[in-house]
Amino acid sequence: MTMSGTADRVDPQRVALFLRVLGGDLGAAQAWFDQRVLDRYRAQAGWRVMRTNTVGRVKSPAGWSLDFGIGEGDAVVHTSLVDLTQRLPASERQHWAQHLITPAVSRAFLTMRLAPGSCIDDGELRDWAPEADTKGKEEVLD
Repeated sequence: MTMSGTADRVDPQRVALFLRVLGGDLGAAQAWFDQRVLDRYRAQAGWRVMRTNTVGRVKSPAGWSLDFGIGEGDAVVHTSLVDLTQRLPASERQHWAQHLITPAVSRAFLTMRLAPGSCIDDGELRDWAPEADTKGKEEVLD
């Protein structure tokens, strides 16, 4: 951890991407999916799922295509929100949403954002104290 509280190793491409997003280019934000989202297309005649080492494309017989990145180990694919909204047909969105991968989230926070005015019982409001610095301290066993 650095003095600014950031991780020691920060991916500069990820930082650049999210600075663009924070600057207003919301379409550049990425969504991540289990690569099995592609199985549906691999199994159907006329569809193509193509790739290089880290980039791929699914192409439909109807003519639409969607480009995606391939994460380490081939387990995860990702694409931009703008491509999902502009290139992925509405009829395919439920399928992709079912394969979405996200970090843990606060259900209460999402409810507050999706349904403003919702009554949320989420415990007492309190200050959030910083974590104690335990680096370099050893646990003493009696």
